[in-house]
Amino acid sequence: MSKDLSPAAIVRLEEGPPPRVVVLDQRRLPDEVVELACATVPELADAIRTLAVRGAPAIGVAAAYGMALAGLRGDDLAAAEETLAASRPTAVNLFWALDQLRDESTPARARALHEAEVERCRAMARHAAELFEPGTKALTHCNAGGLATGGYGSAVGALRAAFEQGLLERVLVDETRPLLQGARLTAWELETVGIPHAVIADSAAASMMARGEVDLVVTGADRIARNGDTANKIGTYSLAVLARHHEIPLYVVAPTSTVDAATATGADIPIEERDPAEVTSRFAARNPAFDVTPAGLIAAIVTERGIHRAPYEASLQ
Repeated sequence: MSKDLSPAAIVRLEEGPPPRVVVLDQRRLPDEVVELACATVPELADAIRTLAVRGAPAIGVAAAYGMALAGLRGDDLAAAEETLAASRPTAVNLFWALDQLRDESTPARARALHEAEVERCRAMARHAAELFEPGTKALTHCNAGGLATGGYGSAVGALRAAFEQGLLERVLVDETRPLLQGARLTAWELETVGIPHAVIADSAAASMMARGEVDLVVTGADRIARNGDTANKIGTYSLAVLARHHEIPLYVVAPTSTVDAATATGADIPIEERDPAEVTSRFAARNPAFDVTPAGLIAAIVTERGIHRAPYEASLQ
């Protein structure tokens, strides 16, 4: 397969027969571009759990297609929803999408949700580009591109929009340990769309900031609490502290489907702990997949509705 970042290449429903949900297997990137076909809801839930498909909006889109798949197969829809809901706990988009498909588990409804999510990404990218100045040198963490959103991207979408407008000089990409979503996925996406970039070790971010090589930090989000506290890939909180010390703004770009008004603060966000073997196979380890960045360290949150400033409890509503 050639490189293709179109929405249907990232995740789609094929009605068959037999019906199946097809995802671009992100575990195999950047070395191989391989599709993974999921013929049942448990297979799709496993694909989400094992990160074949990942990124909060993309997980939601995949779950929507999973509910449509269950409908086409004549499966028990309540059981399908329960299986998908158990796949990953932190990304609120998963539960939002399941709620959207609960009363209409059809291919048309799932595709409409996917199309709307991509359009939200394009809209928020246009808004976020307003935060860039000519010659901006940006730093990003993890992967918040088309792979993570089902098409175009949130934080990487902002980088794409800024680059298209001639505002972005280049991007530093945190490798994002332990699974290297930055080094494997974001770098692959930036290469695909032709944006100058360089991968750096996570621990190099502070020195790059001190040397004046970072003008802003832009990330995605997996869940945003009502007060603006934001859960994102582990290491984001560290970047936010570093950015504040160096007087560099950190911006979060995410769709409104990532905003969880039912969760008051970041303290209430469940944080997924993954297999310690992802960190080391020899010693005892802890492997939290996410951390929470306090709202006070976030210069702005950008959604498809525009640029939101503190106090977020008011501006995000």
